[in-house]
Amino acid sequence: MPPSPEPASNLAARLADVDARIAAAAAAAGREPSEITRIVVTKFHPASVVRELYGLGVRDVGENRQQEFSVKAAELEALRDVRWHFIGQAQTNKARAIRAAASMVHSVDRSRLADALDAAAPADAQQLDVLLQVNLTDDPGRGGVHAADLERLATHVAGLPTLRVRGIMAVAPLDVPPAQAFARLPGLSDTVRGVVPDATWISAGMTADFAEAIAVGATHLRIGSAITGPRPERG
Repeated sequence: MPPSPEPASNLAARLADVDARIAAAAAAAGREPSEITRIVVTKFHPASVVRELYGLGVRDVGENRQQEFSVKAAELEALRDVRWHFIGQAQTNKARAIRAAASMVHSVDRSRLADALDAAAPADAQQLDVLLQVNLTDDPGRGGVHAADLERLATHVAGLPTLRVRGIMAVAPLDVPPAQAFARLPGLSDTVRGVVPDATWISAGMTADFAEAIAVGATHLRIGSAITGPRPERG
């Protein structure tokens, strides 16, 4: 059975609560909330939840899985001012489908993926905004380019005509305090800006750690369950 629709009043209350917490964290960091884009991650939730969020003013929506991403974007095509953010790990053979739906891709972590996204551009396509995902751990199995290879990747992606490097993305590892992990982000951002001076965006911070991300300069937050509620069970 599909999940029951989320009462709009519950969504509205959670959205307002998160926005108030974002504003408080921004004030504590000496920043303006207007500098920060709040992306609502709707993984496993039906398209109806996105419609309800849209009615509450949400325009930035994130998805992790290409198939779900493509289906929702197609179903909600009439909501033309929604900005669809692909934030999950991407396979090169899914690049065309991702490119067809995405306003922005947060998870470019290797040259082959960047090349595939560039090759997937239709004729006369506008540039696609992309972020370079950085691995904040020593585990090569985690998504993201290692810091030592970030400048090389930035140089490669900056040379692709249909992609526009806007900055970096990172996920805090589970075994390190978020503030400690995110402390590396300004330096990593500087590395990319050494190649692309206007690549100032930093996508970091989720439900459990967005305040710590705001403190180090995050410009894009990826927030799911704090707004959408628990994810529906998958049958």
